[in-house]
Amino acid sequence: MTKKRTIDEINEKIRKGNVVVLSAEKVSAMGKELTPSEIAKKVDVVTTATFGPMCSSGVFINFGHTTPPMRLEKLTLNNVPAYGGVAAVDAYLGATETAMPHDKYGGGHVIEELIAGKDVLLQATAKGTDCYPRTEIKTLVNKKTINEFIMFNPRNAYQNYNIAVNSTPRIKFTYMGTLLPAFGNANFSTSGELSPLLNDPELRTIGIGTRIFLGGTTGYVAWNGTQFNTGKPLNEFGIPVGNAATIAVVGDAKLMSTQFIKAAYFEKYGVTLFVGIGIPIPVLDEDMARRVSIRNSQIETNIVDYGSGNFEVLGQANYDTLFSGELQLNGKKIRTAPLSSVKVAREIADVLKKEISEGRFLLSEPVSLFSKTTGLNKLEIRL
Repeated sequence: MTKKRTIDEINEKIRKGNVVVLSAEKVSAMGKELTPSEIAKKVDVVTTATFGPMCSSGVFINFGHTTPPMRLEKLTLNNVPAYGGVAAVDAYLGATETAMPHDKYGGGHVIEELIAGKDVLLQATAKGTDCYPRTEIKTLVNKKTINEFIMFNPRNAYQNYNIAVNSTPRIKFTYMGTLLPAFGNANFSTSGELSPLLNDPELRTIGIGTRIFLGGTTGYVAWNGTQFNTGKPLNEFGIPVGNAATIAVVGDAKLMSTQFIKAAYFEKYGVTLFVGIGIPIPVLDEDMARRVSIRNSQIETNIVDYGSGNFEVLGQANYDTLFSGELQLNGKKIRTAPLSSVKVAREIADVLKKEISEGRFLLSEPVSLFSKTTGLNKLEIRL
């Protein structure tokens, strides 16, 4: 039995410069030849990563006070509405917000431009009060002129997610991309064996306060993500099948990079934001070594019909099959394509590995682990 490690012991190895860090893909390959016990003896930290569309994202911005002061009640950034009901000069800009319902430019693009250091047009109006007498403003802002620029994403890094297909005779335009008629294609959006929450499926080391890579800088897990659901069935390898756990994340957007934060438009659906997240998994014991050596062939998810409107589960496939370029459903070959970028996920895992190996990124013990859940409520129409 391999001696159990603590995060403090691993951090001491990081400080001394003798820590062994490998990406999840490398450890998955090792798992074909070595036992979990052997992996636990050789590896201290495994870096995981994902880079994909994460609609439930956005930023808090504090613009600073005007002279005379003003409460920014109704405001836009490059004509994209932001929510001003936070405080006088605080606002939240959601990634999917657009000026008009079918605009191809939205909050995600504004966020990317601010991160890039570009000027953005702020326009705001207010009713005026004794303490905030000004009633309108029109000015340019950028990340140097604003006070705080905080990315806070309520739901990121799904543990697993559906494969989207379309059974109907019409093209469907969805948040899972364009789905061709009569099972013409299948889209998926998880980085498989590189994916953070799949390498720690029981969330033993990921919780509130976990230090992560977020958009090119250090971030933190702030809470469980919305629609967090650990009640999904598990396959024989202990992996949830279908969308399960999520995390809410926070970080300083002033320090982020457009290399790892990218706006996107999905045809006839809307705007989203590609977010890069990397999470280091400490190999505390043999069980964690077994978890981080999970392979694409052992990770399964549901094939779901996004065409009919009922989201019917039609079957299952593993990520080896998905990354091969085609799957079979009811005897028909269907082309597969990832919405997420494994290439960028690998870059994130490598950046995180370098930061840890060179002593600039220490692991953190979660302040609190997440509670288990059994399912999600659905919105009932009661009026």
